[in-house]
Amino acid sequence: MKLSKRTFLKSLVAVSILAVTGLNSNPVYSSSAEPIKLGFLVKQPEEPWFQTEWAFADKAAQALGNVQIIKIAIPDGEKTLNAIDNLAANGAKGFVICTPDPKLGPAIMAKARAYDLKVIAVDDQFLNAAGEPMTNVPLIMMAASEIGQRQGEELYKEMQNRKWDVKDTAVLAITADELDTARRRTEGSIEALIKAGFPKEKIYKSPTKSNDIPGALDAANSMLVQHPEVKNWLIVGMNDNTVLGGVRATEGQGFKPENVVAIGINGVDAVNELSKPRATGFLGSLLPSPDIHGYRSVELLTKWIREGVEPEKYIAVQDVVFLKRDNFKEELSKKGL
Repeated sequence: MKLSKRTFLKSLVAVSILAVTGLNSNPVYSSSAEPIKLGFLVKQPEEPWFQTEWAFADKAAQALGNVQIIKIAIPDGEKTLNAIDNLAANGAKGFVICTPDPKLGPAIMAKARAYDLKVIAVDDQFLNAAGEPMTNVPLIMMAASEIGQRQGEELYKEMQNRKWDVKDTAVLAITADELDTARRRTEGSIEALIKAGFPKEKIYKSPTKSNDIPGALDAANSMLVQHPEVKNWLIVGMNDNTVLGGVRATEGQGFKPENVVAIGINGVDAVNELSKPRATGFLGSLLPSPDIHGYRSVELLTKWIREGVEPEKYIAVQDVVFLKRDNFKEELSKKGL
């Protein structure tokens, strides 16, 4: 009787151990098999820039292993907030976002906190209710001041290559100072020109109502007519389209390509101009690195989720390629553009 009782107790312990081991092992296995889901939300998915960000986000996910990217277009505020709801419902742990409106920052972060989602902003910085930058949200974006400085340096270099007399030359700076990124780019360019030796008093600023070709065309025309004495123009702007608007204005007022040097920023909007059979006043464009933005943001977000390592609050990407007529196809191809 005692022996059978002892045997029964041993068997009961053994069964209990197996049961506990079995219960503990299955969830560990299943959770490790489930991928980390991350959202990647962009405001204009049809644009080559964001297509490249998405493509390199996928490459990062593949390299990191067991990471799934959920891509969502967010052209407006309503779709942005709905997208966050959908990510949470699908079990996402965080998301990368280029917001359609920086002022959505507080609403985006309130939603993210409610769902315990980690957030990294790319390209555009969130603004709080007072219109000030939300510096507490990790941000990856091109270094606006530095890329502007490069624009100014290349403009001055080309002016010297053409042996222009500074007495006959002026800078047309098409500005949009209400946008922080735009302001930092144009100010960076102007500072670089002055540092190189260009006279400050011959730099003329003309604000544009919109950062596109028609808006910049109007801004440039109003300034060109005020300075008929200028023979050669250097054109500064925050992106390709504002600079192209300046170029179109000089053409409309009779300036030849050899009397205009314009360098854009973005690259992807300069393809048609650089593909023209004859050279225009548009020398080229500085292409930032959407590939780095897409890959690095996913890499940092995954590390934050897996290891608890929070990213730096501001990561400035300074890598740019100077696209010209002789290299733009090759360089765009390298980045999948």
